[in-house]
Formats: sequence, C-alpha cells, structure tokens
Amino acid sequence: MAAVDDLCVRIRDTHDRISDRCSQMSDREKKSKWSVRVMLVLLHVIFVGLIFALKPDLLWRNNGMPWYTMMYLALLLATISQYFFTSYSEPGYVIDAMRAGNEMHATFVNTCTISKQSSSRGANLGQPESPDSSSSQWFKIVSDLHPPSSSSREWTCGYCNVYQPPRSKHCHECDKCVLQFDHHCVWLGTCIGLKNHCRFWWYLLFQTSLAAWTIILYIHILRQHIPMAWWKNFLMILALCILILIFIFLLLLCLFHSYLAMTNQTTYELARRRRVPYLRGLPEKVRPFSQGICKNLSTFCFSRKKSYLLEPIPSVEELQNRAVSHTWLDCIMCKCFLGFSNCCT
Repeated sequence: MAAVDDLCVRIRDTHDRISDRCSQMSDREKKSKWSVRVMLVLLHVIFVGLIFALKPDLLWRNNGMPWYTMMYLALLLATISQYFFTSYSEPGYVIDAMRAGNEMHATFVNTCTISKQSSSRGANLGQPESPDSSSSQWFKIVSDLHPPSSSSREWTCGYCNVYQPPRSKHCHECDKCVLQFDHHCVWLGTCIGLKNHCRFWWYLLFQTSLAAWTIILYIHILRQHIPMAWWKNFLMILALCILILIFIFLLLLCLFHSYLAMTNQTTYELARRRRVPYLRGLPEKVRPFSQGICKNLSTFCFSRKKSYLLEPIPSVEELQNRAVSHTWLDCIMCKCFLGFSNCCT
C-alpha cells in the first residue's frame, strides 16, 4: 500500500508540474500577443505623431477648416479599431461547427419526438439517443461533403481527433482545427479562417489607405522646405522610406486577398496545392470551390458571418466541365462570372 501511495503522489506531482508549465506557456503566449498589439499601436502613434510634431499647423489646414485633419484622424481610429476587432474575432473552429450541428440535430430529433408522442399517447417514443449519436451525426455530415471514395483517415485530425470538413486544417499555434483555414497571422495573434477572413480584408484596406495618406503628408511636408534641424530631416526621410516599404507590402497583400475572395480560395490552398488531398491532380487553373465572382464575393462578405458554411468537394464531372477552356465570346456572355475559371484561353 505504501508503494501505491508513493506512486500516486509522484503521478500527482508530475501532473501539477505539467499543468504549471502549460499555464506558464499560455501566459507567455498572452504576453507576446499583447506586446505585438502594443507595438503596432505605438508604431501608428509614432508615424502619425511625427507629422503633427513637425508641422503643428496641419490641425488647422485649409484656412481654418479642420475637416482634412479630422478625416485623417478618423481613418486612423477606424484602422486601429478594425485591427482589434479582427484580432479578437474567431476564425471559425471545427469543434464549434460540430457543436452547432449536433445542437441542430438534437433540436430536430426532439421536435420529431414530441410530435410523435402527441399523435400516439400510449406509445413509448422519445427514447434518448445513444452516447455516440452526436459523433455519428457529425461523421455523417462530414462524410457527405467528401467524395465517396475517400477514407475517414484522410479527414480525421491526428491532433484534435475530430472529423474535418473540406478546407479545414489544424493550426498548431491555436491548437485547434480551423474551418477554411487561410493562415495564422502573427501580427493579429489569431488564425484567419471562415468567420474572420472578410474582417481581415477590411483591416488590410484601412491599413493600406492610412499608409498611403501618411506618405502623401510626409512628401507634402518635405516639399515645403520647412527649416528644421538635420536630424529631423533625417527622421522624416527614414520614416518615409519605411512607410513606402510598408505600403508596398500592404498593397500587394490586399490585392492578393482580393484575388482569393473573388476566386474562393485560401492562402493555404494556393501555396500547398500539391499537398492538399482534394486539390492534388487538378489543373492549376481549376478552382473547385469557385461559384463565380459575384457569388464568391457575396459569400465572402455576408454568408460566412451568420452560419458555418461547409462546402462539399465537387464531383469529378463538375471539375472536368470547369477545366474546359472558353473563348472571348463566353467571357462576353459572362460565363466566367458564373463559375468557369479557365476563361479567355
């Protein structure tokens, strides 16, 4: 008995050490996220504050009409607000979609049970389902989205041990499976996925516009030849060069994600096309989930925020039809806007 007690004590100590380390790691991750967020806010304050420090009359530009400065400050506030709004948003996790699907199934089962009980009072209906009913229901939902020839091992996460719908991927930073995984953004401290991809695009648009406007103000100040110390001119030129590099990066990133939204793709699918099972072997110009530019943009902006949109993998016949080349006449007839991806060839 003493040996068993010693073994139990050792196991408890080991468990406590592991839990302490995990809590320390989580605290470090939270601190690192907050440090990145504070650093980004400080960068905004530094680049914008340098303008007003070197040119105080900018607050009353255009003969006492401050609307120009107020619009600039409003864009700054909107950019920072959108950054935190996106940073604290959830990308849409598989486990949440699984719970939502099981709750809908439970509601449907209970409704049917109540109706049957009312129709036959003496019947013994409405017995509870088996414990594995929720898992089996989610398995049925996911299996209907994948091709019949695929195996459940191909779409079972080895870390979360859950069935993944198409376009899902496990994020090692968040330690969760993300629906329509795009990438994990270090600057935001969260994954970009089904639920917050549109918010991320709006943040890129605001940030790119703010960078462009700030560059214009910097150039305007330098062209006025205001008498300043040499180190102030050096700081202005250095900040302008950094801003131009940031603007180029943001502009390319915004255009890239605009292209992804119009074609209903993700960064992960585009970068790892040959490694993704449902994209392997397809021609590069075939986009299996594209439903046309108008439908893609509508889904990207509106449909993903309210519900968990689970897209099935198209059949082989549908993919073969999309691989057919189309002429300029087809493009004029707007066929390329209706889901055809290999147009104008």
